[in-house]
Amino acid sequence: MSVAAVRRALSETVSGLPREFWWLWTSTLVNRLGAFVATFMALYLTLERGYSASYAGLVAALYGLGGVISSLGGGVMTDRLGRRPTLVIAQGSTAVSVALLGFMQHPVAIAAVACLVGAASNASRPAVQAMMADIVRPEDRVRAFSLNYWAINLGFAISAAGAGFIAEFSYLAGFLIEGAMTAVCAVLIFIKLPESRPERTAKEAAAHNAVGLGTVLRDGRYMGVVGLSFLIALIFQQGAVGLPVAMGAAGFTPADYGMALAVNGVLIVALQIPITRFIEHRDPRRLLVVSSLLAGYGFGLTAFAGSVGVFALTVVVWTLAEIVNAPTQTGLVVRLSPVHGRGRYQGMYTMSWSVAGLIAPLMSGFVIDRWGADLLWGLCAVLGMVTAAGYAALMRALPEGEAGGLPEREAEGGVRTAAAPAPATEVSADQ
Repeated sequence: MSVAAVRRALSETVSGLPREFWWLWTSTLVNRLGAFVATFMALYLTLERGYSASYAGLVAALYGLGGVISSLGGGVMTDRLGRRPTLVIAQGSTAVSVALLGFMQHPVAIAAVACLVGAASNASRPAVQAMMADIVRPEDRVRAFSLNYWAINLGFAISAAGAGFIAEFSYLAGFLIEGAMTAVCAVLIFIKLPESRPERTAKEAAAHNAVGLGTVLRDGRYMGVVGLSFLIALIFQQGAVGLPVAMGAAGFTPADYGMALAVNGVLIVALQIPITRFIEHRDPRRLLVVSSLLAGYGFGLTAFAGSVGVFALTVVVWTLAEIVNAPTQTGLVVRLSPVHGRGRYQGMYTMSWSVAGLIAPLMSGFVIDRWGADLLWGLCAVLGMVTAAGYAALMRALPEGEAGGLPEREAEGGVRTAAAPAPATEVSADQ
């Protein structure tokens, strides 16, 4: 590909998105660039503080539990208070709690503050996704979600590399730097991002007031998507929980695992944008089915891996699934969410990933200890096929407009019907 072709492709990828999106994208990148604590927390607790691996696991579980709780709370705040206030509160709380965690000495205090950090950091996710859906045209959402996902992985790749150097100098410095960078995100959002929540008519306000968490739970079609996202999350989580345990049991070193997993970050950074250009206007039905099969079979093939190179090849397979699935599934979630209930709906979706993050370590450890890693990889392949079949059935039941990516509108009583493409919600500084 020529330089001119690359420039043209890059221009087409980033063009047409509103200024507000890029400020939101920038805040995401800055936030992930400073995500040091999650990377070195286990080492900090075991090496620096001298606690057991069991205690480190307990702290990680409490961190995840905080995220589960705040997924729904952040969604409710997003709808009631607005996207911008929720983001500022969540980011500000994260900055304070992360910095505070670095000074905690007592094990109970460390565990309690870690739970607060998990809750605060996860509360912003429904607001980010709802705001992105508000300000980006429906036909550009897959591209926008993909660019945001790319920023998350780029920032995390850089922060993960820097976390080791910072930890060698001072663990406390890592806590304080992450707190400072998260505070910068809060200030950036407060200054540069106006509120994007669509203005409501009296009828829409009445419909909005009738939308609660019970409404989300009774939305069988949407909860089907949440259930499928939970299954696919269980599969993807094995890259962080099942894979290192299995490689260690097979005699591979942590460095070997790091080399294999590094393929995931490198591929996402290198291929997320070009693959998104390829899938942007393709049928999401097929994309979700194919990505689920790739995820399941990618981890399933791990049962046959006997060298770092083969492990890396399996990582390539499920990373391609991740690249395709992430923006496509997020776009589907937005299309199935009522405009004035996006926060609660996004919160439920976010919670499915948080719950998977809690269950996946327990599942992988239990299966590996009782029956061995090969059964775990076989279960991943089965879960991938079940998820693919679920998406095929669910998407077949959707109206053609919603399945094909046309924007939704709310009819009287909150019933969504397919609508013709329309411009994105206008965002002005005085909203």
